[in-house]
Amino acid sequence: MKLSVSTYSFHDYLKRDTRGPFAAVDYAALLGIEGMDFTDIFTDRKDPLGFAKTIGDYAREHGVSPACFCVHLDFLNGSGGDTEAELERGYRCVDLAAALGVPVMRHDVVGFMNGFRGIGSYEKAIPKLCGSIRKLTAYAKEKQIKTCTENHGFFSQDAFRVEALINEVGDPNFGMLVDLGNFLCADEDPAVSVGRCAQYAFHVHAKDFYYRSGTLEKPGTGYFMTRAGNYLKGTIIGHGVVPLKQCLETLKRNEYDGFVAIEFEGMEDPLEAIRIGAQNLRRLLP
Repeated sequence: MKLSVSTYSFHDYLKRDTRGPFAAVDYAALLGIEGMDFTDIFTDRKDPLGFAKTIGDYAREHGVSPACFCVHLDFLNGSGGDTEAELERGYRCVDLAAALGVPVMRHDVVGFMNGFRGIGSYEKAIPKLCGSIRKLTAYAKEKQIKTCTENHGFFSQDAFRVEALINEVGDPNFGMLVDLGNFLCADEDPAVSVGRCAQYAFHVHAKDFYYRSGTLEKPGTGYFMTRAGNYLKGTIIGHGVVPLKQCLETLKRNEYDGFVAIEFEGMEDPLEAIRIGAQNLRRLLP
């Protein structure tokens, strides 16, 4: 397995550094991190395709492989509920992924849970999602890009839900970005859920959380609530409760040998958090 880092991990820092994602690439290269995950932070630029090619080339020139492009899509309510318009937006995201030169594009399939109170069960949503997902991954396959969805957003977060969606889509070009920490948001044991999902992994995110039981007093700023009412706060990889070593060993047994990307979302200084997280994660990579 190889180490990557997401531009998302730099959050507050990129607001201060006018070089934007170029600064993230420079820091990854400085730390010897082999890959970079890009979020859709440049899709609103005047020439997004040109910028994607420029930043992808810049990364490779500095020894950092563009590993994954992560975008927001919603095939239920996105683009004002116009599924075809949202799918067209997905095609343009694939074009950007191709310009970046990544082998994998991660996309959401729905928005966050609060936007879907009237849908009912996840099982009812699956048939509405599959057609768009199949069309998008077919388009991406023509450009030699695999597509995947991630366990996040509360509604599409549980291991069994994402597994059911992948199997219903039934296309070998569509799989999963397995986020080792995000299962906690659905109150699942990450080790158990990774064991269920490892066979579908196209890409992996490593993150860590502090945990506090919902039976205790609300801990305050920085914590958010899980679906069952417990509390989580993002932190440096290796400082929290996610059983990272166990999860990574499970991925190895399932023959995953791709990138594992640092996705830091804590309150610590992002550059220091990425540096320490990279050191800790390197020791754990099988």
